[in-house]
Amino acid sequence: MGACLGACSLLSCASCLCGSAPCILCSCCPDSRNSTVSRLLFTAFLFLGVVVSIIMLSPGVESQLHKLPWVCEEGAQNLVVLQGHIDCGSLLGHHAVYHMCFAMAAFFFLFTLLMICVRSSRDPRAAIQNGFWFFKFLILVGITVGAFYIPDGSFSNIWFYFGVVGSFLFILIQLVLFVDFAHSWNQQWLCKAEERDSRAWYAGLFFFTLLFYTLSIAAVTLLFIYYTQPGACHEGKVFISLNLCFCVCVSIIAVLPKVQDAQPNSGLLQASVITLYTMFVTWLALSNVPDQKCNPHLLTDFSNETVLAGPEGYVTRWWDAPSIVGLVIFILCTLFISLRSSDHRQVNSLMQTEERPPILEATQQQQVAAREGRAFDNEQDRVTYSYSFFHFCLVLASLHIMMTLTNWYRPSETQKMISTWTAVWVKICASWAGLLLYLWTLVAPLLLPSRDFS
Repeated sequence: MGACLGACSLLSCASCLCGSAPCILCSCCPDSRNSTVSRLLFTAFLFLGVVVSIIMLSPGVESQLHKLPWVCEEGAQNLVVLQGHIDCGSLLGHHAVYHMCFAMAAFFFLFTLLMICVRSSRDPRAAIQNGFWFFKFLILVGITVGAFYIPDGSFSNIWFYFGVVGSFLFILIQLVLFVDFAHSWNQQWLCKAEERDSRAWYAGLFFFTLLFYTLSIAAVTLLFIYYTQPGACHEGKVFISLNLCFCVCVSIIAVLPKVQDAQPNSGLLQASVITLYTMFVTWLALSNVPDQKCNPHLLTDFSNETVLAGPEGYVTRWWDAPSIVGLVIFILCTLFISLRSSDHRQVNSLMQTEERPPILEATQQQQVAAREGRAFDNEQDRVTYSYSFFHFCLVLASLHIMMTLTNWYRPSETQKMISTWTAVWVKICASWAGLLLYLWTLVAPLLLPSRDFS
């Protein structure tokens, strides 16, 4: 833990170099905007917590700690530190992930409340958002240290349900990001095809649409092969079949003439992205089915896990394929939230306080900031994104990564992690809610013709 925090201090020093007015901007980030730099640094704090959680899940770290008899304390179940020793069970495995993600969620929730209704950089709270990075790091470290002193008891069981709700919402945000990305992608390539009078752009859209549908069909086939059995696994068969039917329906609706007239940019590319993402969420759901015959990822007997265990018998479970893929998608979506531009309409509708980002005539200010080696303020008229909602997204991201790293397993009274139907139903319901949300974006202009959905 000390080594991790020591490594974190290096990032803190680096982050102060990329802050706003009080801090100096490093030479590798010329002409940077405060709004972009701040989002990236808060995201770096989130990724830092993810790295610490991953390290604490590593069987190698666990085995090395257990080799030091003066570090680990046998039988200490409720206290992190007892008589000069450390309860390694509280610093490793799902215990560490739950406590670390609790600290991150608390840190970002604090800023969610603090940044409510910040309208421009003239608000004194904007200086806190865009500066004082070293002190923010100290606050995060302090909350983290305090979180590890929380007795396990019922904490893990209660925090599990917070993680379920937060992760459900973040899955929907991921869907919005994918829809937005597909819309922007489709629109840009269609514009280039018209401007350059080239069919290559149409061929590119057709190729990727076909690729995504092919991957979706392959996913459905593999799900039936590995997650169902003849005469058993009826729930899995129903989930896969229903989601396949729903995806076919939204794909057909996306190309109906009336929908195309109301939304010319709507097409099969967006539907193929949604279909592939739905199959991914279905895979995540089936990987939590608490039936070993229907779930090849399920580990019902933790004593038989192929991981390193210490002399006290404490066992840590390493990731499986769904967790690894989920972690990659989480990183990409979180970076997209931080780097999204004004061209991404869906994200702007969530993140921005105004319909369009302000057009800031700050060329001279930008040149002066670049010469002085610092970020320039591009939010003097009004903020380019909602500070409070951005931090709320990071709260949900903290909860989602907690569930991803523990594969949505619920802590039991015996301090083991067990798979439950709760995780299955939450993910399946998230896939249905996502499809319903996408369906609404298709039919809303038809049902509400008086509103502007452009």
